[in-house]
This record gives sequence, C-alpha cells and structure tokens, in this order.
Amino acid sequence: MGVEKERSDTSIMMDEDEFNRSIEPMLSKKGKIYVEEPDRDPNDINAHLKVGFDDVIAEPRSTQSFDRVWIGSHAVFELAKYVFYRVLSTLLAIPMAFLLGLVFGVISCIHIWVAMPLIQSFLMVLPSARVVWRSLMDMFVSPLCNSMGKSLSSVHVETTYN
Repeated sequence: MGVEKERSDTSIMMDEDEFNRSIEPMLSKKGKIYVEEPDRDPNDINAHLKVGFDDVIAEPRSTQSFDRVWIGSHAVFELAKYVFYRVLSTLLAIPMAFLLGLVFGVISCIHIWVAMPLIQSFLMVLPSARVVWRSLMDMFVSPLCNSMGKSLSSVHVETTYN
C-alpha cells in the first residue's frame, strides 16, 4: 500500500507564444519527484478504455473549428475525464471492491467446498453405477425392445387414398 503517487501523461499543445501545459503541475505539490508506478493493468484487461481526445473527436482538414476552441475543448475533455474518473472511483471503488470480493469469495468457497467434492464423489460412484445401470438395461429393457422389434417387424402398413 503506502502513499499513492499521481502521474498524468496528458499535455495540451498551445500556440507558439504560449507554453505546453499538463494537468500534473496543477494537481501536485512543487518539488515532488515521481518514480515510475507499477502497472495496475499488467494483463491489459482494460486496453479498450485507453481513449484519448483524438480517439473520440476528430476534425477533418475541410471542417475545423478555431484553434483556441480546439485547444479548449481538448483541455476540458481531458480535465473532465480525469476529474470524473477520480470522483467516481473515489465514491465507488471501495464499495465495489467489497461487493466483488464478497461475490468471488462466496463463489470460490462454494466451488472448493461444495461443487468439487460433489463432482469427485459422482466421478467415484459413476463407474459402479454404470455397471449396475448397464446390467439393469440388459436384463429388462433390451429384451423388451428386442421382442417389440421382432413382433412389430412383421406388421405391414398400407395407405390408400380415396
């Protein structure tokens, strides 16, 4: 656990006379040096959520808004995405982690202590039950089906149309 370190790679390109600006300096304390954080999604489960402004909004060369509108909309998009994700994850992360931990704990417990012992028991009993079932079928059902088949094989059905 420990102290969380925030890092943002979002930067907004301004005009030549303005400077490059990122969200990080506004939200962090001065003089704080960030070390590389461990990857929180090492299996790339949420690769489809890596969406940037250019993935959502794109203006072709033939129809473009003013540069300042484009820069402002980019800044608002990134800031809103950043802030709302942080607020919603702050409100929902702990309760959802608790619920999902509870669900997966119950599922794991049922699988380990109920389902697998039952399946293993059935797998142990089934070979014996198979022998008994096959004997019962050979003693009662097979002779019945054979005699019905022999007696009904001599029946000939003709249909006539009027």
